[in-house]
Amino acid sequence: MEITWYGQACFRLRSRGLSVVTDPYGSDLGIKLPRLTATVVTISHDHDDHNNVQAVKGSPFVISGPGEYEIEGIFVIGVSTFHDAKKGEELGRNTAYLIEFEDLTICHLGDLGHVLDQEQIEQLNSVDVLLIPVGGRTTLTASKAAEVIGLLEPKIVIPMHYQIPGLNAQLNSVTRFLKEMAVETPARQESLSITKSQLPEETQICILEPKQ
Repeated sequence: MEITWYGQACFRLRSRGLSVVTDPYGSDLGIKLPRLTATVVTISHDHDDHNNVQAVKGSPFVISGPGEYEIEGIFVIGVSTFHDAKKGEELGRNTAYLIEFEDLTICHLGDLGHVLDQEQIEQLNSVDVLLIPVGGRTTLTASKAAEVIGLLEPKIVIPMHYQIPGLNAQLNSVTRFLKEMAVETPARQESLSITKSQLPEETQICILEPKQ
């Protein structure tokens, strides 16, 4: 599977002609979303920087809430969470997704704003690759992100939703998260190509360059 990051919470997961695009953003962010085509689009919550379905071509199947879905061999489980630490009182609900295809399980946490409870952890189990917000302000802080990683125990962690050049948002940099995880800054990659057999035994952090 090839995993490409386009900034904020937007990724493309692609393998053998199938693809999932997560949280496509609108034009107000200061960064530009390239032309994308997808089999499935997942939307974590209805904010302008996460719900620009119209930007994705190919008549994709759109998933925008909790539930279980199967589309052309892609299995998706949406788990109800919150955008803040006050059960949605400030920023509303958020859906985290477990996406399974080509023998890999990818977890996209959207704009998660709190540490997961036991029921949510059980629903989001056996994660191979975790896509997690780390920029704080309106999502997990670096320390809370590290706590969630400890609970889910993924094989690979790809941080998202942090400050990058050109972004019209006030987020923390990824550096704070890397310090919290006590790891040196890994080499940045344009994309991640991974198979089940290539997964590491212990959790590794992968930093992707946002593709524009």
